Amino acid sequence: MFKILKKEELSPNVFSMDIEAPRVAKKALPGQFIVLRVDEKGERIPLTIANYDQETGAVNLVFQVIGASTMKLAELNAGDSIVDFVGPLGQPSEIKKFDGTVVVVGGGIGVAPTFPIARAMKAAGNKVIAIMGAKTQDILIMEKEMKEVTDEILVTTDDGSRGIKGFVTYAVQALVDRGEKIAQITAIGPVIMMKSVADSTRELGIHTVVSLNPIMVDGTGMCGGCRVTVGDETKFACVDGPEFDGHLVDFKGLMSRQRMYRDLEAEEKDHVCRIGLGGNK
Repeated sequence: MFKILKKEELSPNVFSMDIEAPRVAKKALPGQFIVLRVDEKGERIPLTIANYDQETGAVNLVFQVIGASTMKLAELNAGDSIVDFVGPLGQPSEIKKFDGTVVVVGGGIGVAPTFPIARAMKAAGNKVIAIMGAKTQDILIMEKEMKEVTDEILVTTDDGSRGIKGFVTYAVQALVDRGEKIAQITAIGPVIMMKSVADSTRELGIHTVVSLNPIMVDGTGMCGGCRVTVGDETKFACVDGPEFDGHLVDFKGLMSRQRMYRDLEAEEKDHVCRIGLGGNK
C-alpha cells in the first residue's frame, strides 16, 4: 500500500497529491510517469510525475477528475492509501545545455509535468521560459512554483482574464516576434494543444517535443494499447516515450484512438456517481 502524505485542490476538480513511494522517488527523472491503481478492482491509470523528493520519498502527482478512476482517487485524503504505484516508467527528458532558449509550454494540468523539466533545464545552465495556458485565470495552476525555476513566465488565457488573450501558440509567436532564439520547445497538455504548438513551430524550424499520454494498460510495452505513429514507425508511448518529436507525431490517429472508449468512460463514471461515491454526488 502507498500512503497519501498530502492532498491539495489546486483549482476546481484539479488535485495535487504527494504519495509515499521512496523507491520511485529515488529513481525518478523529469518526463517520466507512473501507473497506479486506487484499489484492488481499479483500472490502471498513467499519470506523469509532477515532482519528486528523494529525501522524503514523496512523489507528487497532479490530476484532473475526468473519469471514474480519477474520481475515486480524488475522494481519498491524506492518511489514506492506494494499492499500486508502479514507476518510474518511460524514457526521461533529454536534459542538456542548449544553444539557445528552452521553452516549456503547459496547457491546463499539463503545466505540472513541465515543472521538473524546467527545473532540470535551468540547472543545466539554460535560459528557460515557461508558457502557461488555461481557459480562465481561476484554473491556472503552479504559477509560483514555475517562477522559481524559470527566467520568465508568459501566461495565456482563452478569455483574456489573465495575460495574453488566446492560445499558448500566441505566446510562442510573441517570443519569435521579439527575436528570442529558441532551441527547443517542450509542450505538454491536451492533444489538440500539442498539435497546435507543433503545427506553429514546424515552419519556424523550432525543434518541438511533445509528451503523449494515450490509452495504456500495463505500461511496459506488452499490451500495445498506447501505440502511436511517429514518422513512418509505430511506437509505444510507455517504453519509447512518452516524449516524441512533435513534428512527426500522427495527431489525427492519436486523437481518434483517444475517443475510442469515451462512451464507456462516461458510462462507468455515471455508474460510480449513482452508487453514491462522495455522498450526494
